Amino acid sequence: MSGNRTFTMIKPDAVEKNYIGAILEKINAAGFKIVAMKYTRLSKADAGEFYAVHKERPFYSDLVDYMSDGPIVAAILEKDNAVADFRELIGATNPEEAAEGTIRKLYAESISANAVHGSDSDENAQIEGNFFFSQLERH
Repeated sequence: MSGNRTFTMIKPDAVEKNYIGAILEKINAAGFKIVAMKYTRLSKADAGEFYAVHKERPFYSDLVDYMSDGPIVAAILEKDNAVADFRELIGATNPEEAAEGTIRKLYAESISANAVHGSDSDENAQIEGNFFFSQLERH
């Protein structure tokens, strides 16, 4: 995924509120190509594995519970400068601090129920994408 792919997840709060279409529309309008996508649900074990990097943090248990509480949409996106551009599109983790027009400003409830996940590096985009999808052929 080096440089031109990133991973995203539409989180349970946004799925429950029927924001999938609106979020995907923002993603497409920003020039991202969806190269893989699936609607699924994380078990507590899978959520725990996905967020293992946060295992020692005080919010880890609540995060695992939240992410396994309902369905999610996982996707791999492609665009030049994908990680940085997507992080800009989704906005700050805290929706109150997110820029106007960003996905989190529009659709997030709170810091913890913040509508979407976006990889923070090329390396993590590859790891996270591979968690949900088998190795995708590069073009």
